[in-house]
Amino acid sequence: FMQKDEIRDLLFQVYDLERLCAKVICGNLNARDLLQIKNSLSVLPRIKDILRELNLEYTLNTHDELFDLLDRSIYENPPISVKEGFLIKDGYNHELDELKSIRSGGKVFIAEFEAKLKETTGIKNLKVGFNRVFGYYIEVSKGQVENVSEAWGWERRQTLTNYERYISPELKEKEALILNAEEKIFELEYELFNQIRDRVKDEILEIKKTADVISEIDALISLAVCSEEYNFVKPTLNTDNKIEIIEGRHPVIEKVSKEAYVPNDIIMDEATDVLLITGPNMSGKSTYMRELAIIIIMAQMGSYVPAKSANLPIIDKIFTRIGASDDLVSGESTFMVEMKEAQNALVHATKDSLILFDELGRGTATYDGMSLAEAILEYVAKNIKCKTLFSTHYHELTQLDQEFLNVKNVHVAAKEEGNMITFLHKVQNGPADKSYGIHVARLAKMPEELLDRAQNILDGYEKGEEKKIKDSDNRQLSMVFDEPKEDKLREKLKTIDPLHVTPMEAMNLLFELKELE
Repeated sequence: FMQKDEIRDLLFQVYDLERLCAKVICGNLNARDLLQIKNSLSVLPRIKDILRELNLEYTLNTHDELFDLLDRSIYENPPISVKEGFLIKDGYNHELDELKSIRSGGKVFIAEFEAKLKETTGIKNLKVGFNRVFGYYIEVSKGQVENVSEAWGWERRQTLTNYERYISPELKEKEALILNAEEKIFELEYELFNQIRDRVKDEILEIKKTADVISEIDALISLAVCSEEYNFVKPTLNTDNKIEIIEGRHPVIEKVSKEAYVPNDIIMDEATDVLLITGPNMSGKSTYMRELAIIIIMAQMGSYVPAKSANLPIIDKIFTRIGASDDLVSGESTFMVEMKEAQNALVHATKDSLILFDELGRGTATYDGMSLAEAILEYVAKNIKCKTLFSTHYHELTQLDQEFLNVKNVHVAAKEEGNMITFLHKVQNGPADKSYGIHVARLAKMPEELLDRAQNILDGYEKGEEKKIKDSDNRQLSMVFDEPKEDKLREKLKTIDPLHVTPMEAMNLLFELKELE
């Protein structure tokens, strides 16, 4: 456990090496990117040691020479720009160090040079200064100008009211060095940076291999952490074509949901190929189906799975028809997309595949959709015989378990109390008695009179009555809803032109509207 936590902390310090490699190849790498590469490489030796301790057979290149180069060369806090200097550390390049010394030593040189001149010339009030217009100069007061000897080789640079300013050959030489040092530093640092970047580029393929190894280790550590924190179990794989998941869970929904997650069993023995799932909307049918797919994928990728126990077959492909999407640009409706996805599953699935069909046949007329759904279900049960979860609101399909021995009915339980419904999210054997669609509409806060009318129509359909149903008062369907009440407030608002109302009139209108509430 300590090793797992340590390697987890070390991996946290590794940056996205794949992205950094891409920046190296594209040539838009900066010094901070090189610093990220260096910091990533710095933890590799310890990661390699831990892998050896755990007897994990990974070949991990630690890139010692490249790390040493980056550690010696790049400042710890470089700027984003690579052409403004302050990239390369002291001690990496002798020429660069000399230029930096000249740049930083300008003030020291002026003080020392001034003291030297005072001593050699005897002019005690002499000064050495600098401005951006004339550069470095020697300043002598008017009273001391006669003491300036031509033998010294000074050149007059500027005449002021009380002073004369000169420049000497020595000062001129130093001036050129100091003023050009900054520019030369920028140029040299950029040149050195490019050399370092090319060195990284030479090792780019090896760094990419390292990134692949690190990503795999990171994935394994993530699975190990999740398995420990969320109580996953080691699955058993079988060759008997049976699924036996006890108290399975959807790991994402369980984590993000604010409500307590209800685990479910998924049992499909050798003789059961199809689970026909019925039950209310929002009860958990889709979650139940996706839960199975996720558990199978996690098991076959080598992970523990979210369940109390799991015994699973090897699945070669997973086909899904879930959701309601369209492709209008290509002229394909929601229903056409649905049919094409179903066709893809029916054509390419084998007996070792898993098919998830969620509410097939909704995008067309009721009898069309139900007929297609039944035919598809029969085709799977008769011809493909692979593990299939098929959720539907067509309760007529639940009779197929009597015709096909490999079809089994299950439903998601719900508790009905008057006009209200409570979703239990528990999958039980047998078909659901109804879909509770009107109850779900009530949860969506549909108008109560609309819900009453829908219940009245449903009762008529369930009794086998004709479509033209009359209510107890023998009124036509169009007359069932109450006549809309007169809305005095809305009518009054229609008579007001806000562009031609004075402030006083607006106040009065506001009081009138208040009375109409």
